[in-house]
Amino acid sequence: MQTPASIAKHPIHPMLIVFPIGLWVFSLVCDIVFRITDRMLWNDIAFYTMAGGLVGALLAAVPGLIDLVAIRDPGTRKIAVIHMAVNILALALFAVNLYLRMNGHPGAMVPFVLSIAGVCALGVSGWLGGELAYVRRVGVQPSPQPVRGQSRESTERLRRIV
Repeated sequence: MQTPASIAKHPIHPMLIVFPIGLWVFSLVCDIVFRITDRMLWNDIAFYTMAGGLVGALLAAVPGLIDLVAIRDPGTRKIAVIHMAVNILALALFAVNLYLRMNGHPGAMVPFVLSIAGVCALGVSGWLGGELAYVRRVGVQPSPQPVRGQSRESTERLRRIV
């Protein structure tokens, strides 16, 4: 299924999700390093990468929502809605986490637990996103049509590669 949220036939949502995922996972890594070293720099980096992840998630949500609205198959749509709900949960966990960090003690346990829960939610959401893209083929271009004069075997080989 082609996606309406694309640039030159390339879906935008998968291009943008790498930022919040990477930033939020790195934020958790920084929390762990802060707990081991007790160096405030790691606590600060965790805070700012978490904030950047929130911005990135909001930007990735727009083309994701456009893709969701375009899905017609009920089974695929159900998976997409659950994917969106888990992403909203992760966003909420990190938003509350960021708020607590702004008003709390560095190294507090609740924000650390929220980071772990948020990254776990990302794992579930990523699994569902993989199901949508790689199994249900959301955002994937249809296989190319054979070129005139091309043999059936080379066309099949090309389809296996693509």
